[in-house]
Amino acid sequence: MHSKETGSLEKRSLAAMTACLLKSLPIVVTILFIVDTILMNFLARYTVVNLPWLAVNAAITISWISFLILDIVTKHFGPEAANILSVIAAIVNFTCSVVCAVICAIAKNPALDSVIGGQWSVFTASTIAFVASAISNNYLNAALAKPFENNPDGKLAYSVRSFVSTLISQFTDNFLFLFLAFYIFPYIPTALPVRWTMPQILVCSILCAILELVTEAVFAPFGYFVCKKWREKNVGKTYRKKYFSKELSHEA
Repeated sequence: MHSKETGSLEKRSLAAMTACLLKSLPIVVTILFIVDTILMNFLARYTVVNLPWLAVNAAITISWISFLILDIVTKHFGPEAANILSVIAAIVNFTCSVVCAVICAIAKNPALDSVIGGQWSVFTASTIAFVASAISNNYLNAALAKPFENNPDGKLAYSVRSFVSTLISQFTDNFLFLFLAFYIFPYIPTALPVRWTMPQILVCSILCAILELVTEAVFAPFGYFVCKKWREKNVGKTYRKKYFSKELSHEA
């Protein structure tokens, strides 16, 4: 009986935490994050570079945006908040995959298939990879704050946390996604029939992680500026005080 009550309390607590976060986090950030993850999945269908040792898809053009947002959210609201946002995006991804599969099954239109046919496999691979990499990014980002406890809000602390966590998480995301979407799933009926070799996957995972890191580094000053302005304006004060009080104690 006690375990059931504890589980129920945890569920209510998580629901309350999620509701509080969605009220505290600027809506434009939530929308941009979800839209970016969805667009990445559609762009990932199209291979723009296809060499024997390297393949690159179009998703690389915007994949860095989601990790920049996660770094900002982790810095200001904590890793649990970034995890919640990642799970919400994953749920939307899963919903999109179901919708695409149903539409293709009903319409049976070649033109439509060329746009969303087999998209379920891309969304599924993306969801698994994104959740795994996002969680690793969020907790690694938070863990890297320990060496900078004397100045947790400095530019050096923000840069090291963002860059190291992003590089590792981007590689994780790229490798898991490419391995599942283009190496495992293509052998399943109705999946996107795009196949990559293991050398292509490995080289692309490394190269894209570096390129995405460089891109994020260019926009790091913007991320630092956003965090600074959020602190000055007490953005999400209710959530931070209730669920992320440790960070507030550093700022006091």
